[in-house]
Amino acid sequence: MIDHTGIVVTDLKTARTFYDAIAKPLGLGTIDNGPDAFLFGKSAQESIPYLWIGTLRPSYWVEGSRAGINQMHVAFIAKDKATVDAFYEAALAAGGRDNGPPGPREGAGDYYGAFVLDPDGNNIEACVRGPAAG
Repeated sequence: MIDHTGIVVTDLKTARTFYDAIAKPLGLGTIDNGPDAFLFGKSAQESIPYLWIGTLRPSYWVEGSRAGINQMHVAFIAKDKATVDAFYEAALAAGGRDNGPPGPREGAGDYYGAFVLDPDGNNIEACVRGPAAG
């Protein structure tokens, strides 16, 4: 359903370190997209959907917008609970901050997820649903 989305960051090198770290446990990767941005997604061959991450000011921003002022939430599909756990540990090791440790969430049914804040305060999640969440 999603083609792409994007977030603006204040420090591209710090963001790249963080997203490179969480890509591995999720089976994803990062791809250069010029000197001011990179893409986070499946691969160059399967390029959509993707998350654009860069330092450029988007043309659609309203006056007063800046990186980190409007927190974004992105949830990535994990294959199992171990992947969610690995995502969480990789994120913390790469400068992310805890925003909800791995575990089930009340009222979400068969769901297991973890929340971290990236270096700019965006809420990044990995989750698994269904039997693999049990």
